[in-house]
Amino acid sequence: MKNIIVTGCNGQLGIAVNKLLGENEEYHLVNTDVSDPGFVKVDRKLDITNVEEVLNFTKEVKPYAIINCAAYTAVDAAETHLDLNYRINAIGPRNLAIAATENQAKLVHISTDYVFPGTSEKPLTEFDPTGPKSVYGITKLAGENFVKDFARNYFIIRTAWLYGEGKNFVRTMLKVAETHDEVTVVDDQFGSPTSTKELAKAIAALLPTDNYGLFHGTCEGSTSWDEFTREIYRLAGIATRVKSVTTAEYQAANPQSAPRPHYSILDNYMFRLTTDHVYADWKAALDVYMTEMGYKA
Repeated sequence: MKNIIVTGCNGQLGIAVNKLLGENEEYHLVNTDVSDPGFVKVDRKLDITNVEEVLNFTKEVKPYAIINCAAYTAVDAAETHLDLNYRINAIGPRNLAIAATENQAKLVHISTDYVFPGTSEKPLTEFDPTGPKSVYGITKLAGENFVKDFARNYFIIRTAWLYGEGKNFVRTMLKVAETHDEVTVVDDQFGSPTSTKELAKAIAALLPTDNYGLFHGTCEGSTSWDEFTREIYRLAGIATRVKSVTTAEYQAANPQSAPRPHYSILDNYMFRLTTDHVYADWKAALDVYMTEMGYKA
């Protein structure tokens, strides 16, 4: 069996990867995280920001691949935690890239739409220039660059608006609806909601190949945050009203919030050019998620 190290195994994507790849008899998943409790049993606590710890661990495991699901994703808090963001989102991937190269292993690294400035008027491909505006986006781009510099056989997958098991926008909106008759959501930010299940399928499709490089990976179609919320409530049979506001109005009421891209619809161009893998439409993926989680009316 081929050993696959999964970092951040109890995050949303780590759980989805375990559910999918854990059923593959060809792979043996070695799950790591910084703490023990969670949905997935942690085989080893691992601090990816410590290069010696990473190198010693990977030398012991001799992985076929490393799937990096670990990240600092608190976008607003990131604005005041610069050092911690660089350690987790940049130095961590660097360390994993070094370890992957030393062990001749593949590296799957997850990145984000936040590496773009959000000013485009058309879906963004892997060949479009980046220009992050937030600390989170800046550190995630630094992580991408480290992977390109230090790894040989890598898949970088940029995704967006991710939801799965754990804390996410879908669950937050459902929770808020329990105590509110109306919620306020921005209407001028556009992207593609993506389930961790769909992203895990894409990882599984790339993993056995030598089709290395940078990929965009989101569900097909796009929407705004307020329309996303309305679809969540429609599927759940919830009558809570959605009040639409502009980003400027939201930021005026929440001055500590980090800059967010107004337009971050990603074009899965490299997947279309080099594979036959197709992502589900975002509404279809959301329907599946709501059904599986027991949220659907």
